[in-house]
Formats: sequence, C-alpha cells, structure tokens
Amino acid sequence: MNELVVASATTQREGARPLDAVSFADVKYSWPGPSPFTLTIETFELRRGEKLLLLGPSGSGKSTFLSLLAGIVVPDQGRIDIAGTDMAKLSGAARDRFRVDHFGIIFQMFNLLPYASLIDNVLLPLRFSKTRRDNALREGSLDIVAKRMLLALGLDETVIATSKASSLSVGQQQRVAAARALIGAPEIIVADEPTSALDRNTEGAFLKLLFTQSEEVDASVIMVSHDESLEEHFDRVVRLTDIAVSQRGVLS
Repeated sequence: MNELVVASATTQREGARPLDAVSFADVKYSWPGPSPFTLTIETFELRRGEKLLLLGPSGSGKSTFLSLLAGIVVPDQGRIDIAGTDMAKLSGAARDRFRVDHFGIIFQMFNLLPYASLIDNVLLPLRFSKTRRDNALREGSLDIVAKRMLLALGLDETVIATSKASSLSVGQQQRVAAARALIGAPEIIVADEPTSALDRNTEGAFLKLLFTQSEEVDASVIMVSHDESLEEHFDRVVRLTDIAVSQRGVLS
C-alpha cells in the first residue's frame, strides 16, 4: 500500500474548528461485474474548511472514490466518517438524506434544469433537505438568499431575473451550479471537474468566487481533476495514487 503523503494546509482560517469533515480508514471496495475493480484506501482526511485538490488520470478510480465519499456506495470493509457519521451504518435511504443535507455537489456537466429559472435551480436541494432549507431561511426569504448568492458569484441581476438555465453560457451555468451546491450551508462541497470547459482566466476567477463563498458557510471543498495546473489555487493537493491502490480484473 502506498503511504499517504501528509501535508498541512498552507492556510487555515482563523476560528476554523480543527475537525475532520471526512475520514477514511482501512477502506476497501470491490466492484464485481464483467470488469472487476478494487479500490483500497488506507487513510484519507479532509479537514473542516480545507480546500483540497484530488488529482488522478482517467480510469484511476476517481469516480469510485467520489461514490464512496458521497455514500452512493459503501465499502466492503473499513470506515468512512462524514461529519462524524459512519456512512456504512446508514441504510440506502438514510445515506440519500444525509447526502443532500451535508453535501453540495458541482457536477462536471452542471446538471441544471434547462427550462427552470436560475432561482429555482439554486433552490432545488432545499426541496429535499429540511436542514439546508432551515439554514437558508435564517438568512432571509429563500428567493432573496438564492439571488444574493448568484450575485456574489458574479451573475448580472438582469440575467438572474429573466434567464432560463438553457440560455446561459458555460461560465454562467457553472456559477448557478456553484450557488446550488452552496445554498443552505452544507459542510462539504464536491466539485467533479467543474472547470474543464473554461479558459484559464475564467477558471481562476470562478475558483476565487467559489472559495470565497465556501468560506462564508465554513465548508470544506474537494475538487477532483486531472489538471495539475490547478494546484496553486488549493490549500493541499493529493494524488489518488498516493492514497489508494486500484486493481482491475482482480477480486480478493
């Protein structure tokens, strides 16, 4: 097993609680099927408020890692603690509820509702999570909170008021997806290759906005990518091959 390369975050915000948002210990997961795949992770931690970049080439197991992290699948052995909860002890339905309460996810293709308004897209997770809905309501009416977040992420007020998601540019869709992930103050933001369609200038501006907003809600951010040029933007960089061993065609 490769050893985890331990690196302290280069910055820690004043007042942040020294609490692990995510902790993997002795995790092993096997995917049977016609193309067996096994992923073994001895140890991995994501600190509260940390901004972490997880790098790995295509086929290295990034999707399996994200599925374990978000509780879409559970390990065959080992423990995955998310915000103090052992995911393997939850039923499938309970993991679904836990995911929407504690995770904000920015998908690579954004997965917006194309003909819904921008506000309705942002508010979508609150339909399924009372916890996040209550968190958002502490800041004001839901529409106002969603609009405020979209403005903070750089969208024009006229665009917010008049546009459907399908009419937006890629960069604008990305900002709506980020607002949807952040609303209601989930503890963990997972971003799956969200900048792959952006140029360098737009990419850097988006990450700055994302991090500013994640700090507002004291969320940890883990971004998965194959792009090593993103390293400078993050507190810590981990390569999947440093924390995990993957095997294909072998189940043991």
